[in-house]
Amino acid sequence: MAAARDTDTDTGNAAGTGARGRKRARTTGRGGSAVQERSERTRRKLVHAGAEMFHRNGYANATLLEIASFAGVTKGALYFHFASKDELAEAVQLRGCELLREAVRELRASGSSPLQTLVDTTHWLALNLREEPAIPASFRITKECAGLPALATDFHRIWLAEVCGLLCEARDAGELRAEGRWESIESLVAAAACGIEALAATGMPYAELQRRVSGLWSLLLPSLVPEGAERQFRLGMPDPDTAPRRVADVRGESAHCPSRPVFSGSSA
Repeated sequence: MAAARDTDTDTGNAAGTGARGRKRARTTGRGGSAVQERSERTRRKLVHAGAEMFHRNGYANATLLEIASFAGVTKGALYFHFASKDELAEAVQLRGCELLREAVRELRASGSSPLQTLVDTTHWLALNLREEPAIPASFRITKECAGLPALATDFHRIWLAEVCGLLCEARDAGELRAEGRWESIESLVAAAACGIEALAATGMPYAELQRRVSGLWSLLLPSLVPEGAERQFRLGMPDPDTAPRRVADVRGESAHCPSRPVFSGSSA
Protein backbone atom coordinates (compact mmCIF):
# COMPACT_ATOMS: atom_id res chain seq x y z
CA MET A 1 0.00 0.00 0.00
CA ALA A 2 1.42 3.36 -0.99
CA ALA A 3 2.51 5.79 1.67
CA ALA A 4 0.55 8.93 2.41
CA ARG A 5 0.81 11.54 -0.31
CA ASP A 6 3.88 13.68 0.16
CA THR A 7 3.13 17.37 0.29
CA ASP A 8 6.61 18.81 0.04
CA THR A 9 7.35 21.60 -2.35
CA ASP A 10 9.61 19.83 -4.86
CA THR A 11 6.85 19.40 -7.43
CA GLY A 12 9.26 18.96 -10.28
CA ASN A 13 7.87 21.37 -12.85
CA ALA A 14 9.83 21.74 -16.06
CA ALA A 15 11.72 24.78 -14.85
CA GLY A 16 12.75 23.15 -11.59
CA THR A 17 13.47 19.61 -12.74
CA GLY A 18 16.74 17.86 -11.99
CA ALA A 19 19.98 19.30 -10.69
CA ARG A 20 18.99 22.94 -11.19
CA GLY A 21 15.84 22.44 -9.14
CA ARG A 22 17.74 20.63 -6.40
CA LYS A 23 20.33 23.40 -6.31
CA ARG A 24 17.57 25.97 -5.93
CA ALA A 25 16.11 24.00 -2.99
CA ARG A 26 19.50 23.95 -1.31
CA THR A 27 20.02 27.68 -1.69
CA THR A 28 16.66 28.80 -0.35
CA GLY A 29 17.05 31.53 2.27
CA ARG A 30 15.12 31.41 5.54
CA GLY A 31 13.64 27.96 6.02
CA GLY A 32 15.97 26.55 3.38
CA SER A 33 17.27 23.82 5.66
CA ALA A 34 13.75 22.56 6.27
CA VAL A 35 13.06 22.54 2.52
CA GLN A 36 16.28 20.67 1.89
CA GLU A 37 15.54 18.11 4.60
CA ARG A 38 12.07 17.54 3.16
CA SER A 39 13.53 17.19 -0.32
CA GLU A 40 16.12 14.66 0.83
CA ARG A 41 13.43 12.70 2.65
CA THR A 42 11.41 12.54 -0.56
CA ARG A 43 14.46 11.38 -2.48
CA ARG A 44 15.09 8.56 0.00
CA LYS A 45 11.46 7.48 -0.28
CA LEU A 46 11.77 7.39 -4.06
CA VAL A 47 14.96 5.32 -3.96
CA HIS A 48 13.26 2.86 -1.59
CA ALA A 49 10.16 2.71 -3.79
CA GLY A 50 12.29 2.24 -6.89
CA ALA A 51 14.15 -0.61 -5.20
CA GLU A 52 10.85 -2.30 -4.29
CA MET A 53 9.44 -2.01 -7.81
CA PHE A 54 12.65 -3.02 -9.61
CA HIS A 55 12.96 -6.01 -7.28
CA ARG A 56 9.34 -7.10 -7.72
CA ASN A 57 8.75 -6.34 -11.39
CA GLY A 58 12.17 -5.97 -13.00
CA TYR A 59 13.70 -2.93 -14.63
CA ALA A 60 11.72 -3.12 -17.88
CA ASN A 61 8.31 -3.59 -16.27
CA ALA A 62 8.63 -1.09 -13.41
CA THR A 63 7.12 2.27 -14.32
CA LEU A 64 7.87 5.70 -12.91
CA LEU A 65 4.16 6.21 -12.26
CA GLU A 66 3.89 3.15 -10.00
CA ILE A 67 7.15 4.05 -8.28
CA ALA A 68 5.85 7.55 -7.52
CA SER A 69 2.56 6.08 -6.31
CA PHE A 70 4.33 3.57 -4.06
CA ALA A 71 6.44 6.39 -2.60
CA GLY A 72 3.35 8.50 -2.03
CA VAL A 73 4.56 11.45 -4.11
CA THR A 74 3.53 13.03 -7.38
CA LYS A 75 5.19 12.06 -10.64
CA GLY A 76 6.38 15.66 -10.86
CA ALA A 77 8.17 15.25 -7.53
CA LEU A 78 9.85 12.14 -8.89
CA TYR A 79 11.08 14.01 -11.96
CA PHE A 80 12.39 16.77 -9.72
CA HIS A 81 14.84 14.23 -8.26
CA PHE A 82 15.34 11.81 -11.15
CA ALA A 83 15.19 12.77 -14.79
CA SER A 84 14.72 9.18 -15.98
CA LYS A 85 14.28 5.57 -14.91
CA ASP A 86 17.96 5.00 -15.65
CA GLU A 87 18.90 7.72 -13.16
CA LEU A 88 16.69 6.18 -10.46
CA ALA A 89 18.08 2.70 -11.16
CA GLU A 90 21.59 4.10 -10.74
CA ALA A 91 20.60 5.61 -7.38
CA VAL A 92 19.18 2.25 -6.24
CA GLN A 93 22.43 0.49 -7.09
CA LEU A 94 24.46 3.17 -5.32
CA ARG A 95 22.32 2.63 -2.22
CA GLY A 96 22.96 -1.10 -2.41
CA CYS A 97 26.67 -0.36 -2.77
CA GLU A 98 26.68 1.87 0.30
CA LEU A 99 24.80 -0.71 2.37
CA LEU A 100 27.33 -3.36 1.41
CA ARG A 101 30.35 -1.18 2.14
CA GLU A 102 28.89 -0.11 5.48
CA ALA A 103 28.31 -3.74 6.47
CA VAL A 104 31.87 -4.76 5.60
CA ARG A 105 33.20 -1.73 7.46
CA GLU A 106 31.25 -2.65 10.61
CA LEU A 107 32.28 -6.30 10.43
CA ARG A 108 35.93 -5.30 10.10
CA ALA A 109 35.56 -2.98 13.08
CA SER A 110 34.39 -5.92 15.21
CA GLY A 111 37.95 -7.28 15.13
CA SER A 112 37.20 -10.39 13.07
CA SER A 113 39.89 -11.79 10.79
CA PRO A 114 39.53 -11.17 7.02
CA LEU A 115 38.28 -14.70 6.36
CA GLN A 116 35.73 -14.57 9.19
CA THR A 117 34.63 -11.18 7.88
CA LEU A 118 34.09 -12.79 4.49
CA VAL A 119 31.98 -15.57 6.01
CA ASP A 120 29.95 -12.98 7.94
CA THR A 121 29.51 -10.81 4.84
CA THR A 122 27.93 -13.70 2.96
CA HIS A 123 25.48 -14.14 5.83
CA TRP A 124 24.76 -10.40 5.70
CA LEU A 125 23.97 -10.78 2.01
CA ALA A 126 21.61 -13.71 2.62
CA LEU A 127 19.72 -11.69 5.23
CA ASN A 128 19.50 -8.49 3.24
CA LEU A 129 18.40 -10.21 0.06
CA ARG A 130 15.24 -10.67 2.16
CA GLU A 131 15.14 -7.49 4.27
CA GLU A 132 16.56 -4.64 2.18
CA PRO A 133 15.03 -4.29 -1.32
CA ALA A 134 17.98 -2.28 -2.65
CA ILE A 135 20.16 -5.42 -2.50
CA PRO A 136 18.11 -7.84 -4.66
CA ALA A 137 17.02 -4.90 -6.84
CA SER A 138 20.65 -4.00 -7.48
CA PHE A 139 21.45 -7.54 -8.58
CA ARG A 140 18.39 -7.61 -10.83
CA ILE A 141 19.14 -4.23 -12.40
CA THR A 142 22.70 -5.35 -13.12
CA LYS A 143 21.53 -8.52 -14.86
CA GLU A 144 18.70 -6.93 -16.83
CA CYS A 145 20.63 -3.82 -17.89
CA ALA A 146 24.00 -5.36 -18.73
CA GLY A 147 25.82 -3.11 -21.16
CA LEU A 148 23.40 -0.21 -20.80
CA PRO A 149 25.66 2.87 -21.03
CA ALA A 150 23.40 5.02 -18.85
CA LEU A 151 24.13 2.85 -15.78
CA ALA A 152 27.70 3.33 -14.57
CA THR A 153 27.34 1.12 -11.48
CA ASP A 154 27.47 -2.68 -11.70
CA PHE A 155 26.47 -4.03 -8.28
CA HIS A 156 27.26 -7.61 -9.23
CA ARG A 157 30.88 -6.68 -9.93
CA ILE A 158 31.03 -4.62 -6.74
CA TRP A 159 29.85 -7.61 -4.70
CA LEU A 160 32.52 -9.79 -6.30
CA ALA A 161 35.15 -7.12 -5.71
CA GLU A 162 34.33 -7.06 -2.00
CA VAL A 163 34.41 -10.87 -1.77
CA CYS A 164 37.70 -11.20 -3.62
CA GLY A 165 39.21 -8.27 -1.73
CA LEU A 166 38.49 -9.95 1.61
CA LEU A 167 39.86 -13.22 0.27
CA CYS A 168 43.08 -11.46 -0.76
CA GLU A 169 43.36 -9.99 2.73
CA ALA A 170 42.91 -13.46 4.21
CA ARG A 171 45.71 -14.77 1.97
CA ASP A 172 48.02 -11.90 2.92
CA ALA A 173 47.24 -12.51 6.62
CA GLY A 174 48.32 -16.14 6.29
CA GLU A 175 44.84 -17.59 6.85
CA LEU A 176 44.82 -19.66 3.65
CA ARG A 177 46.72 -22.78 2.70
CA ALA A 178 50.14 -22.08 1.25
CA GLU A 179 49.65 -24.61 -1.55
CA GLY A 180 47.11 -24.37 -4.35
CA ARG A 181 46.66 -22.08 -7.32
CA TRP A 182 45.35 -18.68 -6.28
CA GLU A 183 43.27 -18.31 -9.43
CA SER A 184 41.42 -21.55 -8.65
CA ILE A 185 40.80 -20.57 -5.02
CA GLU A 186 39.52 -17.16 -6.01
CA SER A 187 37.23 -18.57 -8.71
CA LEU A 188 35.75 -21.16 -6.33
CA VAL A 189 34.93 -18.63 -3.61
CA ALA A 190 33.59 -16.07 -6.11
CA ALA A 191 31.27 -18.66 -7.67
CA ALA A 192 30.02 -19.72 -4.24
CA ALA A 193 29.39 -16.12 -3.20
CA CYS A 194 27.40 -15.41 -6.37
CA GLY A 195 25.40 -18.58 -5.83
CA ILE A 196 23.87 -17.12 -2.67
CA GLU A 197 21.91 -14.58 -4.71
CA ALA A 198 20.81 -17.33 -7.10
CA LEU A 199 19.57 -19.46 -4.19
CA ALA A 200 17.67 -16.52 -2.67
CA ALA A 201 16.02 -15.86 -6.04
CA THR A 202 14.31 -19.26 -5.86
CA GLY A 203 12.18 -17.92 -3.00
CA MET A 204 13.38 -20.40 -0.40
CA PRO A 205 12.65 -19.40 3.22
CA TYR A 206 15.37 -17.35 4.88
CA ALA A 207 16.03 -20.01 7.54
CA GLU A 208 16.82 -22.52 4.81
CA LEU A 209 19.01 -20.01 2.97
CA GLN A 210 20.93 -19.33 6.19
CA ARG A 211 21.48 -23.06 6.70
CA ARG A 212 22.73 -23.43 3.15
CA VAL A 213 25.20 -20.57 3.50
CA SER A 214 26.55 -22.19 6.68
CA GLY A 215 26.72 -25.54 4.87
CA LEU A 216 28.57 -23.92 2.00
CA TRP A 217 31.32 -22.71 4.33
CA SER A 218 31.49 -26.07 6.10
CA LEU A 219 32.69 -27.52 2.79
CA LEU A 220 34.76 -24.55 1.61
CA LEU A 221 36.80 -23.78 4.71
CA PRO A 222 38.63 -27.15 5.01
CA SER A 223 39.85 -26.69 1.43
CA LEU A 224 40.92 -23.08 2.03
CA VAL A 225 42.71 -23.09 5.38
CA PRO A 226 45.50 -25.26 6.85
CA GLU A 227 44.39 -28.63 8.19
CA GLY A 228 42.35 -28.28 11.36
CA ALA A 229 42.20 -24.47 11.20
CA GLU A 230 38.58 -24.53 10.04
CA ARG A 231 37.54 -25.11 13.66
CA GLN A 232 38.62 -21.56 14.46
CA PHE A 233 35.84 -20.10 12.32
CA ARG A 234 32.16 -19.57 13.01
CA LEU A 235 30.04 -20.86 10.15
CA GLY A 236 26.72 -19.29 11.11
CA MET A 237 25.43 -15.77 11.56
CA PRO A 238 27.55 -13.29 13.55
CA ASP A 239 26.65 -12.64 17.17
CA PRO A 240 24.14 -9.76 17.55
CA ASP A 241 26.78 -7.62 19.29
CA THR A 242 29.15 -7.78 16.32
CA ALA A 243 26.74 -8.09 13.40
CA PRO A 244 26.22 -5.02 11.23
CA ARG A 245 22.91 -3.23 11.42
CA ARG A 246 20.26 -4.89 9.31
CA VAL A 247 19.57 -1.71 7.38
CA ALA A 248 22.47 0.73 7.32
CA ASP A 249 21.79 4.37 8.02
CA VAL A 250 22.78 5.68 4.61
CA ARG A 251 23.00 9.44 4.62
CA GLY A 252 23.19 9.89 0.87
CA GLU A 253 23.25 7.95 -2.35
CA SER A 254 26.32 9.58 -3.89
CA ALA A 255 28.95 7.59 -2.00
CA HIS A 256 31.81 6.25 -4.05
CA CYS A 257 31.64 2.52 -4.81
CA PRO A 258 34.66 0.21 -4.82
CA SER A 259 36.50 0.37 -8.14
CA ARG A 260 39.13 -2.33 -7.64
CA PRO A 261 39.17 -5.18 -10.17
CA VAL A 262 36.80 -8.07 -9.53
CA PHE A 263 39.51 -10.73 -9.88
CA SER A 264 43.09 -10.08 -8.91
CA GLY A 265 44.35 -12.79 -11.26
CA SER A 266 46.72 -15.64 -10.59
CA SER A 267 49.58 -13.57 -9.23
CA ALA A 268 50.93 -14.48 -5.81
